[in-house]
Amino acid sequence: MDIFIQQLINGLTLGAVYAVVALGYTMVYGIIQLINFAHGEVVMIGAMVAFTVIGALAASGVPPVLVVLIATGCAVPACMLVAWVVERAAYRPLRRAPRLAPLITAIGVSIILQHLAMLVWSRNNLAFPQIIKTQSFHIGGATITNVQIVILVLCFALMAGLATLVYRTRLGAAMRATAQNAQVAGLMGIDIDRMIALTFLIGAALAAIAGVMVGSYYGIAHYAMGSLLGMKAFSAAVLGGIGNLPGAMLGGLLLGVVEALGAGYIGDLTNNVFGSNYQDVFAFIVLIVVLVFRPSGLLGERVGDRA
Repeated sequence: MDIFIQQLINGLTLGAVYAVVALGYTMVYGIIQLINFAHGEVVMIGAMVAFTVIGALAASGVPPVLVVLIATGCAVPACMLVAWVVERAAYRPLRRAPRLAPLITAIGVSIILQHLAMLVWSRNNLAFPQIIKTQSFHIGGATITNVQIVILVLCFALMAGLATLVYRTRLGAAMRATAQNAQVAGLMGIDIDRMIALTFLIGAALAAIAGVMVGSYYGIAHYAMGSLLGMKAFSAAVLGGIGNLPGAMLGGLLLGVVEALGAGYIGDLTNNVFGSNYQDVFAFIVLIVVLVFRPSGLLGERVGDRA
């Protein structure tokens, strides 16, 4: 039971981050039917910008919590700017092109952002400054740190805030109308380009915060860190039902818990031969099994093609 509680805490922490990143994928797909494979690199840029700011302010005498907040405040607009430029320069001109063209462009943008980050921050693993002292709390034989608590609270707050924005505000209604039928929404007076750009900006802001959380949690940043994280978050969005916000949240949490439980239990039973090194395998096996029996995802709906 101690192992179960510990792995559940670890899995929920990781899954909450997956869920926040997955929201960016599912929002963009829901509104323009595009898989934005560059979204993982936006997470990486958020972590790298925060790394630079924290490194510059770490010895300035500013309180550690305020340093992290300032770093996050710098990472969010930086990622939003990157997302705005990418949407305006790479995706908007291809909005009416065959669906394969934007997909290939998204992969190309991902590679470009990776190499630009490598030029700016080098190809080496960077030790993310751990300026906040880690404190541990014991729950039923398991341990949870103050960093994990902050990540869980912040992630659930972000998910709740986004759900409120999308389902309870006029702006959210305009975004949902654009996702439902962009042409009709435009005839109703909604600025389609503005709604799409805003969707990218909201997703980028969430990605920036997720990047800071990942760097703070693992204590490392790297120019390629967004690739696997982005792939897992996209898988979480597909698992829950791509284009469905509650599905992205559920898929992220489930993926994180499966990874942690697989690494903890199966690794323990096999003397870590199939432990943490294979935790990615466990998550994707569950994804494949779910999609075999429910191709639309856990909360996805089958939608018929328009005549």
